[in-house]
Amino acid sequence: MNSNNQKKYNRRDIIKTLATVPVLGAFAYGLTKKLQYRQEQTYHIADELGLNLYDDPDPFSSGSDKLIRVGIIGSGIRGRQLLEAAGFAHPDVLKDWAMSAEQNKDDTRYQDYLEQDNLRIEITAVCDIFDVHARYALEASSNATKKTSKDQLTIKAKRYKNYRDLINATDVDAVIIATPDHWHAQMAIDAAKAGKHIYVEKGLTRTVDEAYALRNVIKQSNVVLQLGHQGRQTASFRKAKQLIDKNILGKISLIEVCTNRNDPNGAWVYPIHPDGNPQTIDWKQFIEPTNPHPFSLERFFRWRCWWDYGTGLGGDLLTHEYDAINQVLNLGIPHSAVASGGIYFFKDGREVPDVFQAVYEYPDRDLTFMYSASLANDNYRGKVIMGHDATMRMENRLEIFPDRQSTQYRKQLDAGLINPDQPMITYEPGRNAVDAYTSATEKYFASRGLLYTHIKGKRVNTAHLHIKEWLECIRMNKQPSCNIDQAFEEAVTAHMATIAYRENRKVFWDADKEQVV
Repeated sequence: MNSNNQKKYNRRDIIKTLATVPVLGAFAYGLTKKLQYRQEQTYHIADELGLNLYDDPDPFSSGSDKLIRVGIIGSGIRGRQLLEAAGFAHPDVLKDWAMSAEQNKDDTRYQDYLEQDNLRIEITAVCDIFDVHARYALEASSNATKKTSKDQLTIKAKRYKNYRDLINATDVDAVIIATPDHWHAQMAIDAAKAGKHIYVEKGLTRTVDEAYALRNVIKQSNVVLQLGHQGRQTASFRKAKQLIDKNILGKISLIEVCTNRNDPNGAWVYPIHPDGNPQTIDWKQFIEPTNPHPFSLERFFRWRCWWDYGTGLGGDLLTHEYDAINQVLNLGIPHSAVASGGIYFFKDGREVPDVFQAVYEYPDRDLTFMYSASLANDNYRGKVIMGHDATMRMENRLEIFPDRQSTQYRKQLDAGLINPDQPMITYEPGRNAVDAYTSATEKYFASRGLLYTHIKGKRVNTAHLHIKEWLECIRMNKQPSCNIDQAFEEAVTAHMATIAYRENRKVFWDADKEQVV
């Protein structure tokens, strides 16, 4: 960075200086090149704009040592990840991470986990309707001391076969809900009525009506709700908001976000557990809040592929992209939505599309928000925020490119101090770190800023920070970053696109009546 008294050069300065020097032929040309090189090396537009790119704040902390007793409802793929983020990784996982670290020095998952903050919680209760998942969660919840062998565990948490019994337990203060979407609303409503604080995974609800009902109950309670959008903790997203608040992009008129995957796992074709059967799965409880259906292992393990249980690309993946933009720009619920797409590749009996587009209009902001997704192509596209003066590419790596026709940066462009083809500002937390990923899915989420972030050079699990914020807000009786108001905006926005797609029509939000029409 430049010191305050360091002179900044531009090409006009150089030409004006050389005009006073006798014609020196090649020497003058060489001097011009040297001065140009110097100004390219010393000019930083961040300095000129008064930006301190790497003034990262410390993680949220209340300073309280109050123990919070937590029950987890749902311990499948996401439930296990949240247990790890909370400090309760299964011994088998830790053993695998430790062995991988010995073989690959760039694989820091084990060390990252050991260095996570102690969140001062106890997992006292577990509920899962699949016996295998329940057993796994019991073992993980007993691993507060980070053992790498199940033989060293003494299981203390209690298993509940019905979530209602868990939320009414006297030794549970708060619940983490990581079930399929069709259970989110009712479980959260029941938990709030029981006075339990709530961390619930996205999407918030399966239907619009559920979103209204849940918001009403939360507003009438004293519980702290955090929706599981861990991108709220991503350093580059927070930095993006700081930069946009300084009007660095100028007037913003178009936003494009996307999801691209190209493998069965990314399209929710998850493995079917060999021990899954009617004796180990409580199918009756699984389908309780939705349409009845005969027992189906595919529907149980790949529930995201059916409207009865999931919310498709809208509620599952669009919400990640929308929430990232909403935290930066405070967009709120759009005025209108249209959507299109279809089942173009995965002809496997699913109901939800594998290609999906949604376009939202914000006429009060003179702005369009576009989402595009394919589950059968891996072409990387990012979050792009387009303003009159600059374009921001917003992922784990943040880049801002000046626009050729910018008004705000006209002088710097004319002087050659900035180049439209190169970022004028780059922000990359942990830019000197090398991250190792073990799967295409993990790499995908990491690139989107949804797996890890970096704080003061240290790689940290974003879900860990998100859970930490929720717990600290419980201790301080404050609202977290993705509270019920933010969650409601996410839910309604996603549902508008889903309704537009399923009903093949344009959908509107009546802000005065708070109704989707």
